[in-house]
Amino acid sequence: MLGLKLPTDPRWVDIAQKNIKEILIDHAFCEQKAASTAISFIVTYPEYPELVNEMVALAREEMGHFKMVHDKILERGMVLGKDRKDLYVVELMKFFPKGGSRLTNLIHRLLYAALIEARSCERFRLLSEQLEDRELAEFYRSLMISEANHYTLFLNFARKYGNREEVDQKWQALLEYEAEIMKNLSKSETIHG
Repeated sequence: MLGLKLPTDPRWVDIAQKNIKEILIDHAFCEQKAASTAISFIVTYPEYPELVNEMVALAREEMGHFKMVHDKILERGMVLGKDRKDLYVVELMKFFPKGGSRLTNLIHRLLYAALIEARSCERFRLLSEQLEDRELAEFYRSLMISEANHYTLFLNFARKYGNREEVDQKWQALLEYEAEIMKNLSKSETIHG
C-alpha cells in the first residue's frame, strides 16, 4: 500500500527496542516537525483553501500526537532533551532541484511530506508488531493508522494540483531515491534513521 521500494532492515526494531528512550524523544520531535510542516503549508500557500483547511486540522492532530509522545516520555521519568537533525529528511530533501514554479515547489513539498509519512507508517507498524512493551506496541499501532492517512492526504493533494502522470512519475522517482537512502540507514535509534 505504501509503495516503499525498500523495507526497513529488520535489525532496526532491535536497535529501537534497546534504545526506547531515544526513539520516543526522536518521535516527539518528528511530531513537532510534522505540525510545523502543516503550518508552513498554510503560511506559504494560502491561496489553496482546501489545503489550508486540511493543514489546520493536521497541525492540530500532529501537536496532539506530540503531546501523547511527550506524556509517554514523562510517564517513564524522562525529559524531552534537545532536538537533533533528521538525516533521513536532510538527504531526502536533496532530490528535487531547487527553483522552479510556485506550483512545482508545492508539489515537491507535498511529495516529500507524503514519503516521510509513509516511512513513519512503516516504522510504526514494525514497532507495533515487534516491541516487547505491549503498551507502546498498541500506542504505535494507533499512530500507524494516522500516518497512513497523512501519507494519502499529501499524495492526493499533489495529484490534485499537478498533472497526475507527471506527479506519479516524480513519486516513483522519489521512491527509488528514498530506497537508496534507506540502504545506509536503519542503524540508529531514530524513527527514520
